[in-house]
Amino acid sequence: MNKIKKVGIVIKPHAPEISKIIQELTRWLKERKIECILEKPAAEKIGEKSFTSREEIAKKVDLIIVLGGDGTFLSISHLAAKENVPVLGVNLGSLGFLTEVPVDELYQTLENYFNGKREIISFRKMLKAKVGEEIYYGLNDIVINKGALARIIQLGLAVNGNYLGILRADGLIISTPTGSTAYSLAAGGPILSPGIPAIILTPICPHTLSFRPMVLPIEFKIKIKLLTKGEEVYLTVDGQRGRPLNAGDCVEVEEAEFSLTLISSPRRNYFQLLREKLGWGGTPKIRKS
Repeated sequence: MNKIKKVGIVIKPHAPEISKIIQELTRWLKERKIECILEKPAAEKIGEKSFTSREEIAKKVDLIIVLGGDGTFLSISHLAAKENVPVLGVNLGSLGFLTEVPVDELYQTLENYFNGKREIISFRKMLKAKVGEEIYYGLNDIVINKGALARIIQLGLAVNGNYLGILRADGLIISTPTGSTAYSLAAGGPILSPGIPAIILTPICPHTLSFRPMVLPIEFKIKIKLLTKGEEVYLTVDGQRGRPLNAGDCVEVEEAEFSLTLISSPRRNYFQLLREKLGWGGTPKIRKS
């Protein structure tokens, strides 16, 4: 059994019926002698005066529950992973790849986790990006792309110290398997099962059409140097954080030293999630062996 004493609650403030959901969840947890640590927006929704900032909440709890969507989940994932705190994502809109638990499955999922059901837990690889002395961590992807009015940019690429070539494109996505169904997929990258230890390089609108997505072992180190001068270019991590890049800047990307512990729904597996999110649909025709 997982001994949980404190649970953090992170929310998307404008989600429908969010106040009611927070009230029900905190009541359910308190009935089980579990302390609730709310971030400020969550506390304000129910008139609670005590709260903790999103940046600090992972340091104070044994589990984080995200009430919102994948964007809200990504905003807390790197902080939770650093502290080795599991995260359960509850989607309050359409089903998400990260926030895959609907509200009506929340309490069953919590009961399963509290009772030690290991099959609902997965460990997701993360990426570490270094630019000079600055370090960023991402669950989905590290993206280098041009600004809205910029022309094609040129990026020098090296893998494990071996020169790969110059990419002329709108940008480059360096993705984890978890992020393979996000921006990388939209740019033509492959779908990888989350458990595969790999890094995906997906060019964004490459000028040379033969520059195709690549899948590399997770232990490989990628180095990208911005060669273009005088254009707006940005480094973005999980669509949440980042910084502008200047000509000559180098971005070094490798596997992070920690992973995220993700709690999934006990009612669906990864392949069901793919069917639902990508609209593959249909009635199953293949029997389990």
